[in-house]
Amino acid sequence: MTLRCLFIDFDSFFASVEQHDAPHLRGRPIAVIPVASDTTCCIAASKEAKLQGVKTGTGVREAAERIPDIVFQLARPARYVQIHHQFLDAIQQCIPHGTAGSIDEVPCWLIGRERQRDNATVIAKSIKQKLVDVGIGPSMTCSIGIAPNKFLAKTASDMNKPDGLTVIEQADLPGALHGLDLRDLCGIGPSMEQRLRNAGIQTVQQLCASTRNQLRRAWGSIEGDRFWLQLQGFDLPERETRRSSIGHSHVLGPELRNFTGMRSVLFKLLAKAAMRLRDGGFLAAGMAIRVRFVGVEARFERDLRFAPLDDTPALLRILGQNLEALGRAADSGRWQVRRHPPLSVAVTLTGLESRGAICGELMDERLRSKAASALLDRVNEKFGNNALYMGAMADAVSRNAAPMRIPFQHVPRLALEEETALHDLEQEPTTAADLLQVRMNQFKVLAEKTHREHAIKHQPAGAGAWGAAKQANKSLQPSLF
Repeated sequence: MTLRCLFIDFDSFFASVEQHDAPHLRGRPIAVIPVASDTTCCIAASKEAKLQGVKTGTGVREAAERIPDIVFQLARPARYVQIHHQFLDAIQQCIPHGTAGSIDEVPCWLIGRERQRDNATVIAKSIKQKLVDVGIGPSMTCSIGIAPNKFLAKTASDMNKPDGLTVIEQADLPGALHGLDLRDLCGIGPSMEQRLRNAGIQTVQQLCASTRNQLRRAWGSIEGDRFWLQLQGFDLPERETRRSSIGHSHVLGPELRNFTGMRSVLFKLLAKAAMRLRDGGFLAAGMAIRVRFVGVEARFERDLRFAPLDDTPALLRILGQNLEALGRAADSGRWQVRRHPPLSVAVTLTGLESRGAICGELMDERLRSKAASALLDRVNEKFGNNALYMGAMADAVSRNAAPMRIPFQHVPRLALEEETALHDLEQEPTTAADLLQVRMNQFKVLAEKTHREHAIKHQPAGAGAWGAAKQANKSLQPSLF
């Protein structure tokens, strides 16, 4: 009885949810996109689209060229989270599940007689049937892998998609893996693949035949040992992970590509990060600010350090003070905002420490700021994120900028991150006002495309210009900001 983990991977999850909710899309190639723009990329593709070469990361323009009749659907994060929890409830009726590593993957642990191949297979088939019974399937399916450890079970779940069921027992190793590519194994990305090739490991068969010391040298750390042990079928304890940062980023819409709009979005992103910081019981001792611009390589960057804190007013004050340099550059003409408007922004809280490890505040002003933050959290968790917000965020909130996104490493809590202003914007337009909003969004896409093409056409060049070589841009940043 070598089977210990049953790993469930929901097939083409985001796209399948869209097909589940809209029966006319079933059987058609569709792609889910984060914003209504032909300059973005697909964050998910349906099974039908994948068969024709469109996958996660494919650009919208390329997807349209490959599949002329492809349907693009705007992402609906809140709906995906709801379906995710319905999946978990259905699975729970068949077998207790572990903590979901992401919104579309769930590990389950086999015990006792469940580890026998026939019994494990029965459980897997019962999960698939339960999805149909509760009304989630058959438009939405899952692929299941069963193996001696979580790593191999996850690998097995990808070997027979969609709606597959693959079992790898100890006796099947390593032969069952030989037909895979290096990149098919979790933990091997482009850079790691290159390092393995530099070490003379070109195939999975060679990888499985490598010694423990060879993989440690290839990885350059003890991670090589862990990888070797997992390939052999050893069931290793989960590594303790410690969160080191919390942040958000956003590509600005054309209407927000100015100093005021950029500042408002950054304030909103930071307020969201601060709320997540407090929810996790952390204090932050640093902040990283990033702003990219249209038509140039130079960026606005700040990496700050300060005494650990978690209250929104204090963090916003620090952010505002550091954005003043950009405001002065715009006022003096050193930053020509119309020619090089801000394109994307990001703010990250770094140096996280457990709140219990730091002494409490004593100063009245800091105590008031913490009390204000606690009030914000209580109101927004009860009535929806941004039901109450700081005035500096008003522009971003009114334009629905930087909405909730689905991260790769955790499933967001709707009570914490879903915004009240977005509750009705994910539905099909049913009134004239809704239809007008859709048409306005489409107009913004066209405006963004025209603006981008104009910026490329009129990109400056020459000594001292923002469009100079990358090496020159790096030296220009201190003088610009």
